[in-house]
Amino acid sequence: MENYKLVLPEHLNQYGYLYGGDLVKWSDEYAWIAASLDYPKCNLVTIGINDVEFNKSIRLGSILRFLIRKAVRGNTSVQYSIQVFHENENSDELVFSAAITFVHIDNNGKKKALPGEE
Repeated sequence: MENYKLVLPEHLNQYGYLYGGDLVKWSDEYAWIAASLDYPKCNLVTIGINDVEFNKSIRLGSILRFLIRKAVRGNTSVQYSIQVFHENENSDELVFSAAITFVHIDNNGKKKALPGEE
């Protein structure tokens, strides 16, 4: 799945760069959307964000492209890899990457098996 985000003034820190926390938040949100599309009607919650790498600073007005791919599926959990690219005239530059894991839970918050693969 792909998604895009424009970096606005409210996303910047005191030095004029994108807050890293905003980038992690957007990544978690977009990965959750991908997981929810892959596993509709499942209650999925984030249980881990690993392998976080900030590769380059991001400035105001940057257009970011989020590439989300399913990486690993377990019995109750699924992990997605996130790559974020800065879109520019000449090329895409990898600026951030992470792995986000979700677990499927029942209405009582207990782990539950994911439905079978189609």
